[in-house]
Amino acid sequence: MLGLGTIGLIIVAFLVIVALSVFFTFVPVTLWISALAAGVKVSIFTLIGMRLRRVIPSRIVNPLIKSHKAGLDVAINQLESHYLAGGNVDRVVNALIAAHRANIPLTFERAAAIDLAGRDVLEAVSMSVNPKVIETPFIAGVAMNGIEVKAKSRITVRANIDRLVGGAGEETIIARVGEGIVSTIGSAKHHTVVLENPDKISQTVLSKGLDSGTAFEILSIDIADVDIGKNIGAELQTEQAEADKNIAQAKAEERRAMAVASEQEMRAKVGEMRAKVVEAEAEVPLAMAEALRSGNIGIMDYVNYKNIQADTSMRETLGKMGKEQDKRSDGQK
Repeated sequence: MLGLGTIGLIIVAFLVIVALSVFFTFVPVTLWISALAAGVKVSIFTLIGMRLRRVIPSRIVNPLIKSHKAGLDVAINQLESHYLAGGNVDRVVNALIAAHRANIPLTFERAAAIDLAGRDVLEAVSMSVNPKVIETPFIAGVAMNGIEVKAKSRITVRANIDRLVGGAGEETIIARVGEGIVSTIGSAKHHTVVLENPDKISQTVLSKGLDSGTAFEILSIDIADVDIGKNIGAELQTEQAEADKNIAQAKAEERRAMAVASEQEMRAKVGEMRAKVVEAEAEVPLAMAEALRSGNIGIMDYVNYKNIQADTSMRETLGKMGKEQDKRSDGQK
């Protein structure tokens, strides 16, 4: 059986071990020793304060050691504030070291602003040292003679650190270059001029200062490929001729419809006039009967009138018969 003293010593030893475990877990002693060994002065209480502020000390101390070894003057408060703002401290420090090695002026505040803006500051510094090539798709333009010309270009750009925050991106560069290509092709009198000297496109586009307001500096614009497209002018003329033909046909149909309507109207008028004549002829016997009753004409006058009508009818019949005989004789000849 163990004595009370032995049990007390075991309990005390256990409590000491637990206390040391909690202490070394809460206080990053090894990280503090690493900082001292690297020549970076970091107070142990500063590390404890980071724990209390829910900041991972290694995310701050390790980049601080890295920047100190690279000869950069970066304060621990700057790194911690950037971490609390949601930035990537390690990437910012790497970008500062790369800019320092390449003699590119870049302050911590600007690098932190670029990182918080959502851009990769390390990639931007790398692009300043090693320019990036942006390839555009085929961009079509129409020369003055109506021939479509398609051109593909390669744009060599370098990141502009000063305009990286608030500057336009790659999409704007591609859009502006495409606009310049279309304008240059459209100003050519003949498509063969573009095919013979495609460098005129790059020279014209490059002289317009298309990188204004963007996060890049355009170094060169090279035409990679030029192709011939459709004869847009001929297609437009064909479509215009077809449209003119359709318009002419529509107008002709309108005139025909108007002529048919006018013919129908005239026929209706003729029928109306014939009806009036028939109506007038129907009144003649009535008038004659009234004249006989009133004694204006005698019976012999009426007989003479009927004889004249019969004579006239006979002459019309003989005239028709003579015409038919003439037609028959002409047919036999």
